[in-house]
Amino acid sequence: MTIRTAIVAGTVATMTLGLSAAHADTWRYAFEEALEEVQGKFAQKFKAEVEANSDHTIQLFPYGTLGESADIMEQAQAGILQFVDQSPGFTGSLIPEAQVFFVPYLLPGDTEQLNSFFRNSVALNEMFPELYAAQGLELLTMFPEGEVAMTTKKPVRSPEDLDEVKFRVMTNPLLVESYKAFGATPTPLPWGEVYGALQTNIIQGQENPTSFIESTKLYEVTDVIIYAGHNNFTTALMANKDFYDALPEADQQVIENATDAAFEYILAYQKDLESVALEAIKKAKPEMEIIVLTEEERAPFKAAAGTVEETFIEMTGDSGKKILEQMKADLAAAAE
Repeated sequence: MTIRTAIVAGTVATMTLGLSAAHADTWRYAFEEALEEVQGKFAQKFKAEVEANSDHTIQLFPYGTLGESADIMEQAQAGILQFVDQSPGFTGSLIPEAQVFFVPYLLPGDTEQLNSFFRNSVALNEMFPELYAAQGLELLTMFPEGEVAMTTKKPVRSPEDLDEVKFRVMTNPLLVESYKAFGATPTPLPWGEVYGALQTNIIQGQENPTSFIESTKLYEVTDVIIYAGHNNFTTALMANKDFYDALPEADQQVIENATDAAFEYILAYQKDLESVALEAIKKAKPEMEIIVLTEEERAPFKAAAGTVEETFIEMTGDSGKKILEQMKADLAAAAE
């Protein structure tokens, strides 16, 4: 346990007045974004549903309250937190197979197909829970957060345009490989350092959904938004498994129902979120250049994706290969 986590553990112990984490009436839930961003909206809906249908309360901890992504995952595994929302971009260091979400051009751009996939995927709903359980986590759901866009200092229309561009990525081996394949120099950084690193030109690019680019004002320190259609940001809600398994069946059902309600809510909430965010960016910074790559321009990026897929299988072996194959079958079913 790190010093920071130990301090948090002591604070939480005081807050719970001696109640054990497994039986606390106040459940703690941390996530990687601000309260009014997508993960925060999901968390607020989850909290409302749990509190409306049980005697329990949910205490929410937005980004930065308890540290960086690595800190809140450590606290969730230790039972200090009952719930954590974290992208596979960070969870991939614990669960290598979760890096599959960073195989470029795997997920569809069509929203209805994407939502159908997340609702019905055998890989997500049956295969991944076992992998998360092995790390002491109960996987409650995964959900999309929006098409990923790149923001850079200069226009990008080909992998050659990313040559020597230091591009911030999450601390995820496959995402590093993806941006190497795209021609950039991937630079893993904690989220809290990204704005300042762009401002001082330590890095020259990053990727996130448009709504996150707008809410965090990343457009202030970059000049171009590029839509290459290469991915959709995914995140996952998890519970500490010991805590979850110790709950009575009625409480587990409350959590399951709250998860389902928050999942459907967040899909509906995001319907026009990205387009509204883009208009807000254009209004705030009219000189911001917006580039939507044509199919011809996307072709070399798609070609590079093949090498990333091969790297994923090398990293994860038979387990990763089976998940990738099942995801492709699930995606094909969603497209029907």
